[in-house]
Amino acid sequence: MKLLEIEHLQKQFATQKAVDDVSFSIDKGSIFGLLGPNGAGKTTLLRMITGIFFPDEGSITFNGAPFNALKHSGEIGYMPEERGLYKKMKIGEQAVYLARLKGLSQSEATLQVKNWFVKLEMQSWWNKKVEDLSKGMSQKLQFVTTVAHNPSLIILDEPFSGLDPVNANLIKDEIFNLAKNGSTIIFSTHRMEQVEEICDHIVLVNKGKKILDGTITSIKQTYKENLYRIEAKVIAEQLATHLFNVMKHSTGALELKLNEDATSNEVLQYFINQNVSIQSFNEVMPTLNEIFIKLVEGTSAARAFEKN
Repeated sequence: MKLLEIEHLQKQFATQKAVDDVSFSIDKGSIFGLLGPNGAGKTTLLRMITGIFFPDEGSITFNGAPFNALKHSGEIGYMPEERGLYKKMKIGEQAVYLARLKGLSQSEATLQVKNWFVKLEMQSWWNKKVEDLSKGMSQKLQFVTTVAHNPSLIILDEPFSGLDPVNANLIKDEIFNLAKNGSTIIFSTHRMEQVEEICDHIVLVNKGKKILDGTITSIKQTYKENLYRIEAKVIAEQLATHLFNVMKHSTGALELKLNEDATSNEVLQYFINQNVSIQSFNEVMPTLNEIFIKLVEGTSAARAFEKN
């Protein structure tokens, strides 16, 4: 079942086409990665999905019906990268207020916010003001205000920004729990290592266009380069075979690129025949970051992405 279907979305600002004919769909209960460097069009896409912007062309279908910002806003929780909190308000009061704006009663909002404060170890913060919070603490508060009304679609734009490793893991665990309990999550970031750990399916955009769409497993299979790593006591210079080329070597390990007509079983048998003591033999899969750089190599987007 699809919660969200995006069809041929386009959005232009003056002479810049921020989103250029982008289509994809998101399954219910999945954690979906919307990826790309700064300026790729991610935020514009998210603002169209939430109804902040209207598309110039294309359509958005939400849970089987045409998307209507007024009708569906209560079913969406959006955590933007930029802070959207009132600095002078006490954080307990503010979280309850924002939950009520999403349709909860006073008692429901208070109960949900208190439950989330317990989950995220924020109970003692209730009467603090936002201006007194660290960046990480305000990020946790913003997460609570995004999910407290139990939305069916949760959009998280760089949710781990400013969090230390302990609190990042705390938020990550809650993201998994929300998906397990039926929420659909759009996770937008340029941090590929987080995506590989969290997401089921990804779309990657660059300069307003979709350039990659699929599950992480299928994408890695598509872009793998027939590389293998073997941990063994062997001297690379003594190897002589048509099966592979040695790409890297270090004490106790080699990285091999198999020739097109060679199989991993043949390579493994070759080392056995050479009486090599093998500790491990594994295929080397590309990282998402490596795949992205390869797809947009030489562009300013690739260079910006690489720095991050």
